[in-house]
Amino acid sequence: MTASPLGVLLMAYGTPRSPEEIKPYYTHIRHGRPPTAQLLADLTRRYEAIGGLSPLNEITQKQAQGLEQLLNGNSRRPVQVFLGMKHNQPFIEDAVAAMVAAGIEEAIALVLAPHYSAMSVGSYLQSAREAAAKLGGPVLHEITHWHLHPQFIQLLSNRVAAALAQCHFAERPATVIFSAHSLPERILATGDVYPQQLQETADAVGKELLLPDVRLAWQSAGRTSESWLGPDILEVLRGLKEEGQKQVVICSAGFVADHLEVLYDIDIECRDLCQQLGLHMVRTASMNADPDFLALLATLVEGSL
Repeated sequence: MTASPLGVLLMAYGTPRSPEEIKPYYTHIRHGRPPTAQLLADLTRRYEAIGGLSPLNEITQKQAQGLEQLLNGNSRRPVQVFLGMKHNQPFIEDAVAAMVAAGIEEAIALVLAPHYSAMSVGSYLQSAREAAAKLGGPVLHEITHWHLHPQFIQLLSNRVAAALAQCHFAERPATVIFSAHSLPERILATGDVYPQQLQETADAVGKELLLPDVRLAWQSAGRTSESWLGPDILEVLRGLKEEGQKQVVICSAGFVADHLEVLYDIDIECRDLCQQLGLHMVRTASMNADPDFLALLATLVEGSL
């Protein structure tokens, strides 16, 4: 270890900061292919439905600032947190360049996603690795996953328990659905651990709370011609109605902040379907900048050293 400040490269998905950024943002997600007018209109409509824009940028900034403050309070070694986004400025490459400019020689690379997939977390880390190699530093210590960390499981368990307290039907306990962003099914052919890790998270919370009915579902699948991981959460909700269920708790365990995939896909799309089906739905609170979540991030960083 050197005596220079420790860097933390905190990576997140990113989101548009203005309506004008929606098209270039969507184009970046599509690897440089501009969206069709229909796709762009649909995405714009979704943002408008949650108030115009996602709060993700503001939340991620608060997470980065809170983590830096916490780490500097815990350690004698100064820490600087640099935020890098996958699909919007500042990009991951920009954050690595900023670390180099600041004289950071050693950094922890941490993605704000608990479950590993080569297609998601792996791609963030690869971008950071390539940028560091191109710029001659810093040395990166990678955190690849934290889906079973005791603090994470406790945070989820607390949120599920609070949601269950809002369910009141006595004849059948609520079903708890754990969800994460779907990915193309082709990841299964490579033995990707993503589905397994989500299942392990759900099982751990289920064991902690002695949940009688736990389901796994995927959400927010891309609008492409290939098959994506299923079952889709809307299919699961319809199936629960057919089983005679009357209440459900949705825990979007794959996300750590309120953004479009939570505020629209769950709070609007899933809730509208539940109302049609006669299902009482409660969504667990997101981590956002909760001090206990920041403490978990700090523990991850400190543990990686």
